[in-house]
Amino acid sequence: MPTLEIKDLHVRREGKEILKGVNLKTNPGEVHAIMGPNGSGKSTLAYTLLAHPKYEVTQGDILLDGKSILGLKTDERAKKGLFLAFQYPTEVSGVGFSHFLRTSYNALSKSLGSDKREVFLTVREFQNYLKKNLDAVGLKHDFLSRYLNEGFSGGEKKRSEVLQMAVLQPTISILDEPDSGLDIDAVQSVAKAISQTARPDSTVIVITHYARILKFLDKLDFVHVLADGKVIKEGPKELADELERSGYAGLGIQEAAQS
Repeated sequence: MPTLEIKDLHVRREGKEILKGVNLKTNPGEVHAIMGPNGSGKSTLAYTLLAHPKYEVTQGDILLDGKSILGLKTDERAKKGLFLAFQYPTEVSGVGFSHFLRTSYNALSKSLGSDKREVFLTVREFQNYLKKNLDAVGLKHDFLSRYLNEGFSGGEKKRSEVLQMAVLQPTISILDEPDSGLDIDAVQSVAKAISQTARPDSTVIVITHYARILKFLDKLDFVHVLADGKVIKEGPKELADELERSGYAGLGIQEAAQS
């Protein structure tokens, strides 16, 4: 079961340093929240973990089970079990959602080589597996006949990302702003879906500006506050409540223009 460790991570984009020494460690079965104002580097950290080419690591390391993954490309990290749910998922016309999930699941299963992962010999077997997960995240079964993210509402896009997490069973799931642009009912639905798909042998990292989605999670082990490219405070779930009461200004943090 994998452990993720981020050590003194410095990252820049287009010559500008954004992350300035991030340290963070997760263990299997844990749910972590990374909170911070706009411009703190939250999304930069998410993209760096999955090797986005626009972000350059200038110092530090990212370790998975004690081994550096800095030399691995995005697809290679995904095959190691890392998964990123995007804040703004891209519409992919012509690619069926069900076909995309089956192809991705088989590729990840082959790469991980775990005897705990189910093997689906037929399309029908996989469809039944998908339907169970659709029920868990609150999506209708006809969702499978649609193209990937095409015509999805904001709430559907967020829940489809959680559905991918549930179906693919990655070892490290990073959810970037899963509550952005959603009303309170949709936020509750997404939080419920995250809680129902979290597993004791995997890690979930929720990146968010606000504490509201965290209140609806069944489990939250650690909260990390990111500001000006560094983790400035860490604590249990009560830290999120503190931030909601006092705001980031209560920690002496000023918001920048962008994250």
